[in-house]
Amino acid sequence: MKNYYAMKNILFLVIILIISTPLKAQDVPFNCDNNAYLFQYNDVFAIDLASGNSYMVKENVTDASINAAAYNPADGFFWGSLKGSKEIVRIGKNFTTTVYYVPELPNNNRYVGDVSAEGIYFLKGGGTTYYKIDLNPDSSNYAQHQETASLSQGISIHDWAFNAVDGQLYTVEKGTNILYRIDPSNGQVSSLGVVPILEGNNYTYGAVYFDADGRFYVSANQTGTIYVIQSVQNVNGVEDMDSNLFAFGPSSSSNDGARCPTAPVAQEICDNGIDDDGDGLIDCQDPSCSGYGMCDVVQPPTSKSNDGGLESNNRLSEQINKRNFNRAKTGYSFDVATAPRVTRGLQYAKRNGDFTLEDFIPLNIIGETETINATPSDLLSITNATEIFAVDYMENDTPFASILALKTEDGVYEHTKYICDRLLGAELISVSTIDINEQQFIKSIIKNVDGTYEFVLSLSAKVVNNDANFVIESHWNLDQYEDNVTYYNFQIWTNTLDNLYLLGEEVLNLLAIEKPISDYNNSTPPTVFVRKGKYNNGNLELQIVNTNATEAVSLDAGFRTTETNEFENLNSTLTLSEQYITNHTIETGGLFDIGFRIGDGVATPDDLFMSDGPWGIDDSQEGTNVSQYTITQNSIDFEEDEFPIERNLDLRATTSSYVAAYRALTPRFNAVDLRDYNTLKLSAKGTGNLEITFVKQSITNWEDQFKTTIALSGQLQEYILPLSEFESISTTNPELDDVVTIVFTMISEDGAAVNKYVSLNNLRLSQDTALSIEEEEIEAKTLRVFPNPMTSMAQIQFRASNNVTFQFVVYNQLGEQVHLSKLNATAGNNTITIERNNLSSGIYFCKLISNSSEYNTLKLIVN
Repeated sequence: MKNYYAMKNILFLVIILIISTPLKAQDVPFNCDNNAYLFQYNDVFAIDLASGNSYMVKENVTDASINAAAYNPADGFFWGSLKGSKEIVRIGKNFTTTVYYVPELPNNNRYVGDVSAEGIYFLKGGGTTYYKIDLNPDSSNYAQHQETASLSQGISIHDWAFNAVDGQLYTVEKGTNILYRIDPSNGQVSSLGVVPILEGNNYTYGAVYFDADGRFYVSANQTGTIYVIQSVQNVNGVEDMDSNLFAFGPSSSSNDGARCPTAPVAQEICDNGIDDDGDGLIDCQDPSCSGYGMCDVVQPPTSKSNDGGLESNNRLSEQINKRNFNRAKTGYSFDVATAPRVTRGLQYAKRNGDFTLEDFIPLNIIGETETINATPSDLLSITNATEIFAVDYMENDTPFASILALKTEDGVYEHTKYICDRLLGAELISVSTIDINEQQFIKSIIKNVDGTYEFVLSLSAKVVNNDANFVIESHWNLDQYEDNVTYYNFQIWTNTLDNLYLLGEEVLNLLAIEKPISDYNNSTPPTVFVRKGKYNNGNLELQIVNTNATEAVSLDAGFRTTETNEFENLNSTLTLSEQYITNHTIETGGLFDIGFRIGDGVATPDDLFMSDGPWGIDDSQEGTNVSQYTITQNSIDFEEDEFPIERNLDLRATTSSYVAAYRALTPRFNAVDLRDYNTLKLSAKGTGNLEITFVKQSITNWEDQFKTTIALSGQLQEYILPLSEFESISTTNPELDDVVTIVFTMISEDGAAVNKYVSLNNLRLSQDTALSIEEEEIEAKTLRVFPNPMTSMAQIQFRASNNVTFQFVVYNQLGEQVHLSKLNATAGNNTITIERNNLSSGIYFCKLISNSSEYNTLKLIVN
């Protein structure tokens, strides 16, 4: 019985332990991890300092706002000060909280804080007074006030942090951008000088952090930019202060940052070709390498507003393509030198009841040497914009910022740079927030195809309250805007985040002068987004950034296989496995365009739109009428070393002048260098002659473009056209280094109305190697026939070295002559058309005979 009771007691104790263990385990410390944490109001965000990306880890941790957040090395917990009370709070790993009342504290105005290695919480508000609270769990005075002290001088700061290397406090002052070192033993403040990378800023630095090597990370509230000062323990003045950009993070307000100061932060080595810090950016691509070694400072020129403004959907693709084709055909180029200048007049920033878009354009705000009117007026006829005004801000001859302002009367303007640029070769480096006028907007950072960076902001204003007020909206997804209302839309892109902030702030100020802003309706940025992508031979290849460790996202797409086909749908699940960067290949088959959305159903989804280089028709001439225009899929698989010109064309028209089809090589009619290719290959049939023209961006006169002509027949034939034989009236050697589009033209020779038909199939540029001297001699004696076998007709092609008369003879297998004709050949490429007539099926031999030239016999098969 004694053993029974003993066993019973043991079981009772085990049950007690089992029940109590989970309760105690909830209140466990964070301990030292590599994340930085941003406390904003009563929410907590985790920040990867290397990439700047962040995600919410816990919402509504406490009822009151948390500030003066700090990591306590003595117990592994985070601590903070609660607004509106004399309380501080301890926060565990599972975000359980314990509140402590400290009567010696003031009720509010405590927003600067950090904890020393010994567990002493240094807590401060405005002025010079600060408080020390003992947070060492081994102390008998745990969570109690230890001392009230004063700094040796007043400084305007919003966060400070302990450096584990030297045990000193460090901070940066708002306005002056001075780095200060503070001795925690006596409050002595030492000025170390203005931080070079921060000079000229007027930001609040409400979140600062350290790593194990004494690097000091400073985050600007308004822009979210994270700066780094190397080894601050060794800094004695500006001359030995090494500072730089580090990453582009989220903006914040009413915030504070905290981090374990002995945890490392991954650093990018800027010259080893490796993504050292795991943010997907290598060497000079990484903002932290700005200005180091061979890496340029991140202040490049930007794209011009006159080139922008294309919509991010298929709705007006045909009109947009024609606009771009007309620009390419005429060699259109925006001339900065002759563009009108925009200057700041006496009515700037003054209320004007009958306002125009120009009244909302900032001037003399970012140090521009001049501002030019770069309005792309040709967008008015092809988009939903009813008014357009655009400017480029110039530093001497280089644009470094642009604003495209548009009025729309049936909903928001349907283009944003971040939706379509990523599938055209650009990359979305990051997407986060920027605080302007105490409101959070979405900012994105785009790396262009040419390697330059642009910082992008989009916002729109609509009139409410009987035209008395503006409401400001900014959304990542265009379907979040209201339909059928008038918007004033602003697309802003600049070469620095600071310039983006200043221009965005001034646009809002100018809007508020005309009509007070009554409300803001802004969305949060997506936490999972496509960094870059491309369509490649039937596959959509995507690189996805997953900032909040999502397990999987859904992909919902609508796509067209050709320009003239109907839309189809595609749905898929992409597994991310909580990884930061993943690469995905989605089999789509041949595509012309696709719009798709990825998301987890909770956070803001990401939207993208992609179009291949389009086919189009030029039927602008009077007397030209198109009766059939059909685009179909290719029937061959392209080789690895070929440049595919995807999709086939069938065109029928009546014309008394000309009709043309064109194929842009890129979606935006950008120039492509084709010097690596030697031949244009295609299959074609049709009526009469077909002129093929390579349109170079650098040539403005259509007649000077490089052209060749082929004879079409009713049977589909293969053509191999050496690029070296395309000719211009101005030069004989084609330098196809900037080709925008290829144009296929059929002409009415005598001005009478004629029916024209062409079918173009399987076009591609080939890297066929140049022939050797021996091969050229063989080529010079070679006859080529298309098609072979022949059914009703074939064309025989050959080259002649000069003008000469030939006899063209056809023999059957018995050596009997079945055809004889006379041919006057010209120097260069020549074509003989042979009709089957009464030839029976079998094998025939074709010969060209002349006194000066000898050609190899050609074997022709007749089916």
